[in-house]
Amino acid sequence: MKLAEALILRADCQKRMEQLRARLTRSAKVQEGEEPPENPQALISELDAGVQELEDLIKKINKTNSLTTLEDGVTLSDALAKRDALALKRGIYKSLIDATALRQDRSTRSEVKFFSTINVGELQRQMDRMSRQYRELDTKIQQANWNTELID
Repeated sequence: MKLAEALILRADCQKRMEQLRARLTRSAKVQEGEEPPENPQALISELDAGVQELEDLIKKINKTNSLTTLEDGVTLSDALAKRDALALKRGIYKSLIDATALRQDRSTRSEVKFFSTINVGELQRQMDRMSRQYRELDTKIQQANWNTELID
């Protein structure tokens, strides 16, 4: 199985666990004399099996990510960490740029006037560079995901 396929299975498994959570919650309490919509014990057994499957899959994915290197010698785990860091920083820069773009219309001369304390143009250029780095890195990661066999 390819790493990308395992990642898809992990996402499906996580969705299934959330659905089981909702089903368990609906079946956990009923009015006296009523029957639950589903057998809670059967759902708990299904949950236990699903959580074990998810744990096993995550272990294999993590092992594969830590033992797989990209063409530049960086492990897939390190590339994922770099991509997440770029996304975080880029998001903060975007919020900062958006905050400076808010107009403060003044009706009278006595109202407070606001000035930007940052160089928006330079920040935008840095954000554009980070966006390009993110896209390039993400492409390498996706390529590796589809070319790498999952390690047991």
